[in-house]
Amino acid sequence: MKLYEYLPVYENDGFLLRPVEKEDCSDLLEVYSDKNALPFFNSDNCDGDIFYYADENRMADAMKFWQTAYENQWFARWAIVDKAVSKTVGTIELCLRASDDVFNGAGILRIDVRSGYEREEPLYGIGSLIIPPAFALSECHELITKVPVYAVERASAMRRLGFRKSEHYLIGKTGYAYDGYWSLLPPSKRALP
Repeated sequence: MKLYEYLPVYENDGFLLRPVEKEDCSDLLEVYSDKNALPFFNSDNCDGDIFYYADENRMADAMKFWQTAYENQWFARWAIVDKAVSKTVGTIELCLRASDDVFNGAGILRIDVRSGYEREEPLYGIGSLIIPPAFALSECHELITKVPVYAVERASAMRRLGFRKSEHYLIGKTGYAYDGYWSLLPPSKRALP
C-alpha cells in the first residue's frame, strides 16, 4: 500500500503536513493535554486510549507507538504544522479499515488539533491538504471521519470538503456501534451537483 512506502509532505499557505518527529513532543503535549480539545478526538475502537496525555513521558510513549504502528502498517500519522507560528498544532491519522461492517475497505481519517484550531477555516485548510491524496494513499473506496454532534465547526468544514453524515454505525472490535461518522466518496464516484 502506498501509504506505507513513505509519508509524503503536503503544504498550503497555512499548514504543513509532514511525518511526526521526536522534536514535536512538547508541541504535541499541548494538543493532547488540552482538555477542551479532547472531546473532538476520535478514540473509537482504540482499545481504551482516549488520547489524553498529561506529561511528556506519556506523549513520547504515544509517539513511539505511532512509529511502531506505521512500521506494522496499522496506520500513518502526520504532524500538522501551523506555518504562521512554526508550531505543531495537531496530527492526522489515516488507515484502511478491515471489518465486517459497511465501512470495510474505507479509509479512516482522524484529525486531532488543539482547541484553538477546532474551527471551520483551519479544519478546512488542513482537510484540503490530506483529503485529495488520501484515496490513493490508502487505496480506499471511501473516506470516513468522526464528527460528533456538538462539533459544529468541524461539521461545517467537513461539509465544505464534500463529506456527508452517514446513517451507518461503525462496528468496533467488541461489537459496540459507534455513531457520528461522515463519509466521502472518491471524485469518480460522487454525484454531480
